[in-house]
Amino acid sequence: MRYYSTRNRGEAVNFRSAVFNGLAPDGGLYVPEEIPPYSQAVKSSLGKMDFRDIAFETIKPYVHDEIPDSTLRDIVSSAYPFSAPLVPAGDRLILELFHGPTAAFKDFGARFMAQAFSWLRRGETKPLRILTATSGDTGGAVADGFFDIPGISVTVLYPKGRITPLQEKQIAGLGKNISALAVEGSFDDCQKLAKTALADKDLKKKFTLSSANSINIARLIPQAVYYASAAGMAFAGKINLDNKATPRVFGFIATADESGTYGVDGKRYRSVSLNKGTPITLCVPSGNFGNLTAGLYAMKMGAPILQFIAATNVNKTVPDYLASGEYLPRDSKATISNAMDVGAPSNFERMSAHFSHEEMRRIILGVSVSDDETRDTIERVYREAGYYIDPHSAVGWKGVDKLRAENKTGDGQVGILATAHPYKFSEIVKPLIGSVPVPSSLAAAMERTVKAKTIPADYKAFVGALV
Repeated sequence: MRYYSTRNRGEAVNFRSAVFNGLAPDGGLYVPEEIPPYSQAVKSSLGKMDFRDIAFETIKPYVHDEIPDSTLRDIVSSAYPFSAPLVPAGDRLILELFHGPTAAFKDFGARFMAQAFSWLRRGETKPLRILTATSGDTGGAVADGFFDIPGISVTVLYPKGRITPLQEKQIAGLGKNISALAVEGSFDDCQKLAKTALADKDLKKKFTLSSANSINIARLIPQAVYYASAAGMAFAGKINLDNKATPRVFGFIATADESGTYGVDGKRYRSVSLNKGTPITLCVPSGNFGNLTAGLYAMKMGAPILQFIAATNVNKTVPDYLASGEYLPRDSKATISNAMDVGAPSNFERMSAHFSHEEMRRIILGVSVSDDETRDTIERVYREAGYYIDPHSAVGWKGVDKLRAENKTGDGQVGILATAHPYKFSEIVKPLIGSVPVPSSLAAAMERTVKAKTIPADYKAFVGALV
């Protein structure tokens, strides 16, 4: 498989080069020369396969020239001691992506990336420095994934005062090969600093640099795995009814009947459609749009996905583009769903490289949700479905409500990506619905001490902090 820049199809590189470059020399993002389809055997078995087997089959065609199959299986097994259960809640399905060590969907990409980086750099003697800009969850997942890996150091940039205390402790509380910079600005400022550094030829003479943001193709491809897994389960009419880690209120236990619908604690809301053979619509809470791009890859590979919903907060650059055809990046606005506070999403460049505006309009529905609507949704989902939901996943839930009210989602099954555990946003959730169950990994993270250096949103200051 070869990879080319979104800004220049004339020059292609292999997977290793795309991974370690992070950005293409012209500032573009690397995309694969093709999106390889699943074999018919894999497509027909997605609903029955183990998550790690789906991961192997999904990632293999993108790396098979450079990572042997046996090594890839080892990497996948090491990266994913957890999976992504598809559970019912209220009148819809929830794809829970928070069962990894940092309780956010970023674990899926970051942990594979860390293992792949380590193997691809075997025998290297010059240290590698990874630069990562984060609006919240990426930084913690990257820090955890790369923690204590020999020969690799990570610098995480985050907007000071715009992430939660827990997120900050996950990013800046590990030490060793992980350092943190609190930037006096927005996520867009952090992202601009990191991208400028990755394109700085003079700086790259001093350091071997790469990125672990979703601008790096090695972060993005593994995220296609959970889309294929969820779509396969839904298509086969399967859901997870016995997942003990699901954050439910005691007594709200889902039980399936013979028709494939379900009730909660004896109550029935609008039934979830679990008809076999029905492709699913997946709602993706969206900020930098790497997650949705990975979903588009899974769809193109052949996962049974009907369409996507791109649900944003008030930073609605892409929903506006879908409506008007005009892409107008803008300064981001701070919201309670802070990991989605992105006004100039990097991965829109990848989306545009693969799809025209009309193609995107056919497969993506755009919707935006306010903070007030998000708070109301957290309360309502808890009250009516007995399910704890974080602000980002609440944006997805409300986005589905809005589009259903406009009869835009059809009658098929709908799933929402729950991108983070609600405890990660206790400052928002607890005043609305009370205390949230605490995963053991997050309880441990809360004991850490933050060690971060504060810098202005200035490139010279950033470079000075790297030296």
